[in-house]
Amino acid sequence: MTFFQQLQQATQQERQQLLSAPIITHAVQQGIPLASYTAFLEQAYHHVKHTVPLLMACGARLPDRLGWLREAIVDYIAEEFGHEEWVLNDLTACGVDADRVRHGQPALATELMVSYVYDRIARHNPVSFFGMVLVLEGTSTQVATQAADRIQQQLHLPNSAFSYLTSHGSLDISHMQGFELLMNQLTEPEDQQAVLHTARVVYRLYGDMFRSLPLPQEVAA
Repeated sequence: MTFFQQLQQATQQERQQLLSAPIITHAVQQGIPLASYTAFLEQAYHHVKHTVPLLMACGARLPDRLGWLREAIVDYIAEEFGHEEWVLNDLTACGVDADRVRHGQPALATELMVSYVYDRIARHNPVSFFGMVLVLEGTSTQVATQAADRIQQQLHLPNSAFSYLTSHGSLDISHMQGFELLMNQLTEPEDQQAVLHTARVVYRLYGDMFRSLPLPQEVAA
């Protein structure tokens, strides 16, 4: 069994707990009201804007034995740079003041998730960052495109309101394939455990972020 397969197997329970968040179930099966969707985008902005800084922190702290990862990190930075602006553009297309979001504060669950990964990189093992990648990209490939289609059908929003979700959905499968190849090159148990432990915690924190979003019955459609 490859390390990526071990990761998937070992985090199955945490992944299911995340995907069972009521807001995700609503989004995929029935759609959600505009207020719920824009609340999700706001939290997405507050963690997506840290993707590149986290990558840079990870690359800077890699020991020489893991220097081969830097090429992948450089490529990842090039792919992810500016994606937080896509989220703000989606919010603008939904009628939300993007500057308010840009200068606002994240929900506690979002702040804790980001802070936790910074801490793991700084104080433990920089490859911990890839545990977050497993959670965020893995979740996106499973539900983002389906949720975007359902929400758009319900709310009749333009395509310009879904650039973040559609770009991180089924179109992002190639990223996960590259991630799988990368993880299978991690052979040291300490590095594998760092990724696994971080993934388990981030699944919990990312799930908490989704559970902090307003449910359809809590907002006006």
